Amino acid sequence: LCICSVFSNCLSMVEDGLPETFMLQGDVAVPKATSRNADSCYLKGCKWPKRGSYVRVPYYISTSYSKNFSQEERNVILGGLEIFELTTCIRFVPYSSNDRDFIYFKSEEGCWSFVGRQRGGQFISLDKDGCLEHGTVQHEVLHALGFHHEQVRSDRDRYVWIYPQNINPGAENNFKKEVTNNLGTPYDFTSVMHYGKYAFSKNGLPTIIAKSNPNFNWGRATKMSTYDIARVNTLYRCSEY
Repeated sequence: LCICSVFSNCLSMVEDGLPETFMLQGDVAVPKATSRNADSCYLKGCKWPKRGSYVRVPYYISTSYSKNFSQEERNVILGGLEIFELTTCIRFVPYSSNDRDFIYFKSEEGCWSFVGRQRGGQFISLDKDGCLEHGTVQHEVLHALGFHHEQVRSDRDRYVWIYPQNINPGAENNFKKEVTNNLGTPYDFTSVMHYGKYAFSKNGLPTIIAKSNPNFNWGRATKMSTYDIARVNTLYRCSEY
């Protein structure tokens, strides 16, 4: 636990103590100390703990360095979190020095998050230059709650073709199929977790095509879909929603 007389100094100490990261997929972070192929969410303790009817997730929005968020930008982040409060049993609560596990929002290069709860705190990066939209906030928070991208789910080959010849070199991990628990929900092209048809294209040609309709375009979600919400409620057993 962090014991400090000045709260802002406490958060600075916490930030300095959080692990260095590298990107396993485009916006999925893993600790540098982890095996490159490891998926931290497969480890015990991926889910945030539930107490009574609610899952309490402490958060802090950075104000401690040069790229701190303005009040307007903070409001965008808080607005992105609001849908969880309205439709799920997830409750985001301001960080206190008694919290061991928490989400620390900051503006680094790009939009990225860890998958699942990381012990001792974890970053979500929301670059002020391009990531401050409700859908992006929800996308990265869903990662932190334990969810992968839709196009890497275990049954994706029934629904999409992947075209590796069109993928930017070095971006192949974004299309690597994972062993996932799909929670009894169908493949969802409207998910805020689904990359677009031309994601990471090196030549302007599609990298993902829907088998049901090759002309179908998607990947423009601006908020969580009905199935995104259903998965949160199923995973966290939000029986009242």
